[in-house]
Amino acid sequence: MIDAMKKILVVEDERELAKLLEDHLKDAGYLVTVVHDGETGLREGIAGDYQLIILDLMLPGGDGLEICRALRADPPYTPVLMLTSLSTELDRVLGLEMGADDYMTKPFSIRELVARVKAILRRVDSIERSVQAPSDSVIRIGGLSIDADRRKVVLGGKEVRLTAKEFDLLWFFASNPGRVFTRQQLLDRVWGYSFTGYSYTVNSHINQLRAKLEEDRSHPRYIETVWGVGYRFAEEKGE
Repeated sequence: MIDAMKKILVVEDERELAKLLEDHLKDAGYLVTVVHDGETGLREGIAGDYQLIILDLMLPGGDGLEICRALRADPPYTPVLMLTSLSTELDRVLGLEMGADDYMTKPFSIRELVARVKAILRRVDSIERSVQAPSDSVIRIGGLSIDADRRKVVLGGKEVRLTAKEFDLLWFFASNPGRVFTRQQLLDRVWGYSFTGYSYTVNSHINQLRAKLEEDRSHPRYIETVWGVGYRFAEEKGE
């Protein structure tokens, strides 16, 4: 699917900002629908066939966190880019834990927002292409199972709850076992950013994945550190 055919839902109560986003996203070739309250946004997000939802955190008629949680409760999976006037680490983490794929704090650069939109859509396209063959939709190593179609991870028979970006990072690693990636390469391939200075984001997500997957984080089984280079996903060594 080419970008020009992709539909984006903007849920933003600041009408001037919503209009600005609509104009720039249309200029970038997207089909854009704008709503200004949470209730309408949730209804439209569930009913509409959108490839991305841009969602403000603070909305009349339902806040963005609750809307994001509701959208994640049932398939299909629609990427969410969350916007907020708040900037604390807790707010950011809450948004990502609720299932947002990315997060931007107001005020922000419209150029960067459009770049983030393109990056999210490229990443989703890449994952969808990689799982078109049924045999490729589930990766298993040891007691770990990663199901891309259902975006579900099971470890030792128990489901592991991952954020959207944690899942994407794990799927990318598991799709390339044994291959070493630098932080910048991971940032480019998983987040879609070519910007320097964001390597802490990679470190943070790898630490979060290890906390959820590794029995002993000091001796990880799945995501290994290659000192001075980056990280790699362990190759199958048998049970």
